[in-house]
Amino acid sequence: MHTLPFDKPGLFYKGNLHTHSTLSDGQLAPDAICRLYAELGYDFIALTDHFMQQYNFPLADTRAFRTETFTTLLGAELHTGQTELGQLWHILAVGLPLDFPPPPPGETGPEITARALAAGAYVAVAHPAWYHLTEADILSLGADVHAIEIYNGTSHDHNDAPDSWYIMDVLTERGYRYSACATDDTHARSNRNDVGLGWVHVKSEALEPDALLAALKAGHYYSSTGPEIFDIQLEPGRKLTVRCSPAERIFIVGAGWQAQHAFGNGIREAEFDLSKFSGPYCRVIVRHTNGGRAWSNPIWF
Repeated sequence: MHTLPFDKPGLFYKGNLHTHSTLSDGQLAPDAICRLYAELGYDFIALTDHFMQQYNFPLADTRAFRTETFTTLLGAELHTGQTELGQLWHILAVGLPLDFPPPPPGETGPEITARALAAGAYVAVAHPAWYHLTEADILSLGADVHAIEIYNGTSHDHNDAPDSWYIMDVLTERGYRYSACATDDTHARSNRNDVGLGWVHVKSEALEPDALLAALKAGHYYSSTGPEIFDIQLEPGRKLTVRCSPAERIFIVGAGWQAQHAFGNGIREAEFDLSKFSGPYCRVIVRHTNGGRAWSNPIWF
């Protein structure tokens, strides 16, 4: 319960955690991509170019693009070793130091993940559905990984596989405590719509990189492709109350098939009795009539 962000001090700040520029395979320069997101009303982004030899292992220094109303987190998408099905690893690391060393020959995905965590990064498993990660892959990265990327915007038009909630739910039901993040994975290519599709709302006491990074690591955020969640409260007796922007349905889902929902045109609030939920957790989904969704992190009873 301590990870619910709604009663934490501070404000919610909107951010994209997975972004590419011309430093790797994106189509906009770092200053242009930062300016684009600021103009779209985002409060922060992490520029996470592909940390690969072919791009000279870029780790973008975006500090010059910070303003009073927009900030940046330093990071990269890490690649080394192979997954169970023989794919190159994709590991999202936000909050890396600028001198984070490239992978030495033979370094594995779990090893570079451990180095990123030791360097102070928030680490998320990037787009499992996009390249068919297995449960064994994710577990091999260790128990300290913070999150699974459950929505990846660029996958929407790349291979129609943006949603990775299935593997997140299986691992959650097994008792693993990951948080969940939605991202754009922006490349700004003309043949893909990958800007402004998925983001996080982070509850932080300040719009400052260190404060945002600490909140991300603590799970003090929710993810969205449109709707907003204003409050979630779990009260004694397992009564759960949700307040949100106008929606079509509000779902509470748990282990296996267990779920409840409230519906109505423009519904903004609902109460649920979770006393009959047999599992140790639930999560909230808010769905708009246009298909946009907002997701809480798992709520552990």
